[in-house]
Parts: sequence; structure tokens; C-alpha cells
Amino acid sequence: MRDSEAGSSPRDDDAAEGHRDYVGQPHSDTEGDNIVAAERGAARISSPTHPLGTAGAPFDRRSPFMIGMAAAAGVAVTYGLIEVLIAARGVLVLIAIAAFLAIGLEPAVSWLVRHGFPRWAAVTVVFVVAFGMLAAFLAAAIPPVVDQGTNLVHNAPDYLHHLRQRYPAVDELDSRLHLQDQLQQAVGGGSVPGVVGGIVGAGKIVLGAVTGTVVVVVLTAYLLADFARLRSSLYRLAPSSRRPRTILIGDEIFAKVGGYVLGNLLISLITAVLTFGWLIGFGVPYPLLLAVLVAVLDLIPIVGSTLAGVVVALVALTVSLPVSLATVAFFIALRLFEDYLLVPRIIGRTVKVPPLVTVVAVLIGGALLGIVGALLAIPVAAAVLLLARETVLPQLDRN
Repeated sequence: MRDSEAGSSPRDDDAAEGHRDYVGQPHSDTEGDNIVAAERGAARISSPTHPLGTAGAPFDRRSPFMIGMAAAAGVAVTYGLIEVLIAARGVLVLIAIAAFLAIGLEPAVSWLVRHGFPRWAAVTVVFVVAFGMLAAFLAAAIPPVVDQGTNLVHNAPDYLHHLRQRYPAVDELDSRLHLQDQLQQAVGGGSVPGVVGGIVGAGKIVLGAVTGTVVVVVLTAYLLADFARLRSSLYRLAPSSRRPRTILIGDEIFAKVGGYVLGNLLISLITAVLTFGWLIGFGVPYPLLLAVLVAVLDLIPIVGSTLAGVVVALVALTVSLPVSLATVAFFIALRLFEDYLLVPRIIGRTVKVPPLVTVVAVLIGGALLGIVGALLAIPVAAAVLLLARETVLPQLDRN
């Protein structure tokens, strides 16, 4: 209420109606005529249907002040977003991995839902089966892989010495680059502080890998469980007139990414099994370790299988030169088998990306995000090509 020595006037009562009883008390005439007039106007525009009044005329966006403020705000927001992206780069990579895994597992979840499973039950079944199989494989493969990897590291100088004696070219290369001395120094270790520092660094790497894996698993579970609502919320960001076409294009992108993720994992598993059989048949040492290496590297398009073939051929050289050359021929045949039979049948031609675009995408993805960027480069490139073909190019053709 108003406090005034002269009492209340009609003018004061009208103004008091525009002032809240529990805001800015004591309410007096000392607030000034401008505020009193504004409160009187607030009382007039307030109505039962619009207690806070109706929106007024918009600001003049063409005024120099508004243009300057908009430009300054745009620069500030852009700079802030760039800083946030740089600071949260690691977290965003984990979110991207979880999103791709969720999209890859979504076809299996939707298939179970269509066959009568509740959404939560379908997610639980797919999640338990997928990560249960992964955990079982890791539990069975890690001990022999670690054992074989340790033996390979410790025996590397002996293998190099053996190669020097059998192949003059290797002996000449070692004489120039002193490879055996470097291997002996690397395997034999260094000073105590260096060893301690290496152990601490390895512990940090292991801890970071475990933490990242847990975060990815949890995020994947949440994204799968809430995928239908997230999909709807994403499509609601599009204008109503464009929403139907957005749904068609968006679902096509989801299908491409999902098919690529599942198909690429299956192809890597097949190549690893074939490699393991080849190495066992020709007595190449460390077959399981090399097969796992082939499976991991084969996930990287273009360069992955080539790099894996070079590594395996070098190890096969410790058996004999003919076995090494036969291993090179095997990987060439395996690459042709993968490109012309496995990829069209498993992944299909829906994720077909031109070779030049594939190479450029892998190089850019690897430069930006390392191995993760190289793994995600192909589905991202496929999505970008789809968007360009369906939206940008028709618009350019009309112009």
C-alpha cells in the first residue's frame, strides 16, 4: 500500500494497482512521477485474460543500435561456442561414440519392439547380449593377447638379429639406422625415474580408457532407452512445413549409420577369423595377437587393412620369405574379398561413398579426432552426401 502524509488520491490508487504488495515496500510518492505513471499504465494493460499484459510492438531491428548489438552478440556467442567445443572436446568425442553405438544397435531394439517386447525389455536384451559378447571375448582374448604381446616385445631384438643373418637387406638397413641397438634400449628399459614415469603414464592411460569405456557404455544405454523420444524431439526442431521431409531424410541417415556400424563390426570379425586361420596354418607366431590387431585396424577404412597386412607380413618374415610373400598375397585377396563380397552383402550399397570422398573423409577425421575420427568418417560422409543430394543440389539446380 502507499504511505503518504496527505492520504491516497485517485491517481495514487490507480498506480498502486500496478504495484505488487510484496515487492518494493514501502511504496511511496518519492519513487517519482515517471514510475507512478508507468505503474498506472501497468494497471490499465493488466486484465483477467492477460494478467501480465500483451506483447508490445517489436523493436526496430534496422536501428543502428540493434544491428550493432546483434553483431556483437553473434561474435561473442560464436567465440564462446568455440571455446566450449575446445574445452569439452574429450567429452564430445565420448558422446559421439555412444551416439553411433546407439544408432547401430537401434535396428535390433526396434525389431524386438515390433515383435512384442516393451522398449525397456528390448534395450535390456540387446544391451546385455551385445556387451556380454564383447566382455566374454575380451575376457577370453586379453590374457593370451597380453602374453603374446609381451613375448613379442621381449623377443623383438632376437627376431631382428635372425632377420639380419638371413636377409642382407635387413642387415644393411640395421647398419644405417641401428635398429637392433634401439630395440635393445627400448626393451631393456632405462633409468629408474624413466621406468617409474612410464608406469605412471601407463596407469593414467589405463584409467582414462576404463573411465571412457564406462561413460560410453552408460551413455549408450541411456540413448537407446530414450531413442524414440530423442528422435521426436530432434524432428520437432524442424519447421512444421518441412518436418515430413526432415523425417524421411533423418530416418535414412539413421539407417545408414546403423547399418554401417553393425556391418563394419561383423566384417572385422570375419577378417580376424580368416587371418587367425591363415596364421595358424603357416605357423606364424602370435596368431591371436595379430588377428585381434587385424580386427581393430580393419575398422579403419582404406588404410586399416593395408597397415594390418604390412605388420602381419613383417612378422611372417621371421618364418620365411615365401610365407611372408604368401601372407601379402593373402591380404590382397582378403581386401578384394571384403570390398567386392562382404561389404555389398553385409553393409549394402546404401552407405556407398565414392573412393575419393572416402580417402578425404578418413584423412580429415583422423587429423581432427585420431582413430575415432577415422572410424566415424565414412558414416558422417555418407550423411553429408545424402543431405547435399537431397537439399543443396536441387536448390542449386533451381537457381
